[in-house]
Amino acid sequence: MAEELIISTSASKKERYDILIPQIESLVDGEPDAVANLSNIAAALKQSMNFFWVGFYIVKNDQLVLGPFQGPIACTRINFGKGVCGASWKEKKTILVPNVDEFPGHIACSSASKSEVVLPAFKNGEVALVLDVDSDILDDFDETDCESLEKVMRIIEKLL
Repeated sequence: MAEELIISTSASKKERYDILIPQIESLVDGEPDAVANLSNIAAALKQSMNFFWVGFYIVKNDQLVLGPFQGPIACTRINFGKGVCGASWKEKKTILVPNVDEFPGHIACSSASKSEVVLPAFKNGEVALVLDVDSDILDDFDETDCESLEKVMRIIEKLL
């Protein structure tokens, strides 16, 4: 695939995801390097969905360690069960947070972050990494984001 995404800015959120997901599949097809693939996926999501911050935290021993991302500087390490990312890892499920200030134990890597969605990817039944997506707008994520980003996570799981 060429290093260009074709997404209409006038399309609805669901339409943008529906157009983007096959392009992500093509982007990673045949590339065996996880860092390269995660980097391009983060860039594709940031560019096409205009997220404030999007990136991956990779499970290494007993922590989530910052992986490829797009956006402002981020927290480098997150402990199991801590913050939204650590909670998603611990609970092994997608967590949607309309207002990060109301999430108990939220880790403020950026004070500009207002809402967040975090999704786990699994390898051999265990969480291998999480995708963290932040917005600088309250209540910016919905079920369309969750369902579509979960499809992205299934693509990532095939790469792990």
